[in-house]
Amino acid sequence: MENIRRAKASDLSRIAEIFVFNYRLNFYQFFKNDQYYFDTLNVIGTAAELEAHLGDIFVYDDGCIRGFMKVSGSELEKLYVDPQFQSRGIGAELLGYAVDRLGAEWLWALEYNTRGQAFYRRHGFELTGEKMIEDEWVPLLKMALINDRER
Repeated sequence: MENIRRAKASDLSRIAEIFVFNYRLNFYQFFKNDQYYFDTLNVIGTAAELEAHLGDIFVYDDGCIRGFMKVSGSELEKLYVDPQFQSRGIGAELLGYAVDRLGAEWLWALEYNTRGQAFYRRHGFELTGEKMIEDEWVPLLKMALINDRER
């Protein structure tokens, strides 16, 4: 966890790049909304939106920012690793930091994101049965940390 630190304003473009690329790569296939994914969703706009939440954002930085997370209270709001660096334990380190040091206990996962849900299950989270629709068309499932998690 030595590579995890609070994000700085100078990190925002890289954080936004990771976010936008992941969104397009992982979620466009489900929604196929060209207007949103290739116009509204962009690095400059995303960086500007994230700037207001800079105090809640942490990065995995080992000389290169490879991933980030946003934690607000006990909610893990975002956790993304650059696809080039996935499956190397970076997401697990970020999640461990979120739980152990920041008190994250729950999150909303995209219903279609079975890979993400499996990742969270491996790290002690389970579906609660709660569901919500965000922005009138995005189905989310609530996952919460269970007490007897193994990490």
